[in-house]
Amino acid sequence: MADAPKTLDVSILGRGYKVACEDGEREALLQAVAYVDGKMAEIKNAGKVAGNERIAVMVALNIAHELLSTKIGGGFDLGQAKRRIASIEAKLDEVIAGQDKLF
Repeated sequence: MADAPKTLDVSILGRGYKVACEDGEREALLQAVAYVDGKMAEIKNAGKVAGNERIAVMVALNIAHELLSTKIGGGFDLGQAKRRIASIEAKLDEVIAGQDKLF
């Protein structure tokens, strides 16, 4: 029997999520959660966007813009970053799908 995936309980905008987290990725994931939570709180507090789903889309667009606006240089592997983002998105999609069954 395969080992059960390790998960980490996180909270974004007061809503809890279980996210798969490999050994050695905990700190980076917690930093990402804090960053996304902060960005979502900024948009929510500005009051110009209603609904958590719309807030999440705006945050995703803002973060993507930040990433694409940075200068790529000195050893930064854009392909690796894209693969990592795709992996994180897949994990989040899996967790969010499981959360929907709770409500």
